[in-house]
This record gives sequence, C-alpha cells and structure tokens, in this order.
Amino acid sequence: MAREVDLETFAAAWSAGAVVLDVREPEEYRAAHVPGAHLAPLSMLAAALPRVPEGRTVYVICASGNRSQWAADRLAAAGMDALSVAGGTRGWAGMGRPVVTGSAPGVV
Repeated sequence: MAREVDLETFAAAWSAGAVVLDVREPEEYRAAHVPGAHLAPLSMLAAALPRVPEGRTVYVICASGNRSQWAADRLAAAGMDALSVAGGTRGWAGMGRPVVTGSAPGVV
C-alpha cells in the first residue's frame, strides 16, 4: 500500500514545487484543483507514466483521498516514489488553501 501524507505535509511540499498529479475526472479538475496540479485521470494513468518526472516524489490527489490511494499504489508498483494526499482537494480547499479553475496546466 502506498504511503499517505496529511494536508500540512503536502502544503509544505507544494510550496517547495512538488510534482502533483490530480487523478480525478476532467470536469472535477476544471471545477477546482490545486494550483500546478497536472491532470492524470485514473482511466489514463498508465498513459501518463512516461511523462511523470523521474527521481522526484509524486504527490497524488483526488477529491478526498480514495482514488489517490489507488493511483499512488499503482505508481509505487511501477517504481515511483508516490504519496497519496489524505483529505484530497476537498480538504485542501476546506483549509482555505488556494484552488484554481479551468484546464491549465493540462494532462501530464
């Protein structure tokens, strides 16, 4: 099972320029996502793997933490240092952290 980080730990990593994959569906991502998060829906996760930066920890986020745990497990099985963000985008926004709308920066 992939490791999980709390929102405070994630916030510190995000502030330092962490690689963030959002595994929700495109419409969820467009509605609100963590600034700088790259869209990699679960249905396209395997296709996104070659474009994920090597040698860096990848923070995987979804709405609440369930899908991100599954995706982080798959990324870890592929040899990546992947962490699931507990609480997800819902928890991030609930803490008053910034979210953006729209489709940028796009699919990884």
